[in-house]
Amino acid sequence: MAKARNEDKQQKRAAQRVAYERSKRRGTLMRRGAGIVVVLIVAAILYDNYARRQLLQNVKTASYSAGIHDAGPLSYIESPPMGGPHNVVWQNCGIYTAPIHNEHAVHSMEHGAVWITYRPDLPPDQVERLRALASDDYLLLSPYPGLAQPVVASSWNRQLAFERADHPGLPAFIGRFKNNPETTPEFGALCAGGTSALATTDSLTSGGSMTR
Repeated sequence: MAKARNEDKQQKRAAQRVAYERSKRRGTLMRRGAGIVVVLIVAAILYDNYARRQLLQNVKTASYSAGIHDAGPLSYIESPPMGGPHNVVWQNCGIYTAPIHNEHAVHSMEHGAVWITYRPDLPPDQVERLRALASDDYLLLSPYPGLAQPVVASSWNRQLAFERADHPGLPAFIGRFKNNPETTPEFGALCAGGTSALATTDSLTSGGSMTR
């Protein structure tokens, strides 16, 4: 009996040692796995930041002076424009399903807005992505006939084109230039209280009382 009890205790101790070693190995593997996950996350963040910086180096720039107001239709070098003389009335920021006047939109960019334009034949799912992205303040979204690229983001003296609406560079551009005091000529000016006119409306000869 005593011998049997002793053998039973030894077997239990052996089983406990096996369970302990198994638990120890499992803990080690879990710690290693967690460490690998952390490393991968950090690497992904660093790569994403690097890719965004590289992308923003491709931003097209200009040196248009601000505060030049003129009535009537105006000509611009870029299409869409990213600065220059503009109408005295700014475009109310928001989402438009039809083209808007360059002259009003440029004034909004002078106030800090980012104007996102897209080809009218852009697939509906891509347009929905843009609509979701443009639901924040100081953002304009509108179709733009004759656009050379599927999507173009413009701010004052800054512009970048994209092949698709879900390109990670688009929110990076917005985050860098939207209402940025370093690049906005009239930082703090409104992006509301102007006009919501579409390009089919003759709105370029009105609103002389608005001077910002």
